[in-house]
Amino acid sequence: MAMICGTDSVRTLTDLERDAVKMAEELASRGIGRSDRVLLKADNSVGYLTALLALMHVGASVALIDHQEKPESTGELMDRAGVVLCVTDENAELPEDTDVSRITIYELALASAGRTPKATLDTSAWCELPDGLLMWSSGSTGNPKAIVKSGGSFLENLRRNIDAVGHTESDVLAPFLPFSHQYGLSMLLIAWLTRCSLVVAPYRRLDHALKMADLCGATVFDATPATYRSMLNIARKRPALHATLDRARMLCVGAAPLIPGLVDSYVGEFGKPLLDSYGSTELGNVAFATTDNPVATGRPVRGVDVKIVDDNGAEVPAGETGEIMVRTPDVMAGYLDEYGQVDPVLGDWFASGDFGILDRGGSLHVLGRKRAVHRGGYTLYPDMIERRVAETGCLAKIVAVPCERYGSQLIAFVEDDTDRDPAFWRARMAEVLPAYEVPSRVVVIDAFPLNRNGKPDSRRLQELAVTA
Repeated sequence: MAMICGTDSVRTLTDLERDAVKMAEELASRGIGRSDRVLLKADNSVGYLTALLALMHVGASVALIDHQEKPESTGELMDRAGVVLCVTDENAELPEDTDVSRITIYELALASAGRTPKATLDTSAWCELPDGLLMWSSGSTGNPKAIVKSGGSFLENLRRNIDAVGHTESDVLAPFLPFSHQYGLSMLLIAWLTRCSLVVAPYRRLDHALKMADLCGATVFDATPATYRSMLNIARKRPALHATLDRARMLCVGAAPLIPGLVDSYVGEFGKPLLDSYGSTELGNVAFATTDNPVATGRPVRGVDVKIVDDNGAEVPAGETGEIMVRTPDVMAGYLDEYGQVDPVLGDWFASGDFGILDRGGSLHVLGRKRAVHRGGYTLYPDMIERRVAETGCLAKIVAVPCERYGSQLIAFVEDDTDRDPAFWRARMAEVLPAYEVPSRVVVIDAFPLNRNGKPDSRRLQELAVTA
């Protein structure tokens, strides 16, 4: 029997669905119906899943935003989307001057507690909506955008995911991820589609999260590379938590480039690799490494095609580097424009903005963002530089700052909790990089700043590069 395990409650999935229908009926009694745009802003909880399913049942267009997002940017999405109701937890901040009604998940649960549901959970109306989901992009490559996806295509993409990875009813999923973002939301709804158990753990307190996962018998973990690094450190110090990861069936990773040495560490420590993946909010989940093929980010899922092209758009042979192009039926409907309408995407193939390689076995190797900087007459790609120095054991993020003489200076932030001298790391980089790619300056830090999605915070690093 599928169980949804929270920090202070354990529910069967069937009971949770019944509560979601009661909550949906309460929303309908308050005038919320099909196509109404409703904001969901809350931290991870069992109630989050209940409220999400309730909004899907009522056929609302669900606008998701990180619960830590500032009121100003929250208000921007609310205004642009034409939100008619905000469903939140107690701590979510909204703009003070908003006229939009707000109800907390707890208030909804309380108001619907005495109801007898008149129906079973039905998300078919939501699946038909071209704007079933509105999600903010992470903003890692520019200003965040409101991405519009149809409910049906989002769920179909998750079914491709399930087929590729092999989730089963007997699994217990432990996603240490925010549910308001693509990766975390995917795992939340994969548990629902698969009818398997789910651990809703306090992912920002990894020791507590691992304890919960252990008690619940977690079989599949999902987290970012930065989280897996922290989990490894915890597991090495605490044998009981080491055993929790030891017993896992799959250790899945995504949302940010995978650090090469981290995979080797997990194989050495637990005898199993980290299974990498590739996708984006715009394109959905594209490719997965699996237990049968734990190579790079694996092969594309059923119904999704990938090719690698050169700067002229011509497809390159297997093993050669180029930009990753994706053809998928699960692509977003478009971006939300300033008037709240969908600016549709056109065409069959979509440029990812990432460098990659398709090997002869059809597995996709993602090399980094295709973001170019110009320095002393050379065109350089910071992500490619980061990847090469990572092979020497140097974990670096490269930031470009304007320079009148050379066009750009490269500042390398190196993550090193032993605080070795910058000259040491610059010498390591010089061993594998040509002189024109060696950073102008090296700054050693204990740990990279992370954004809410668990990725290195490029904006914060850019700020530090100017002041360091």
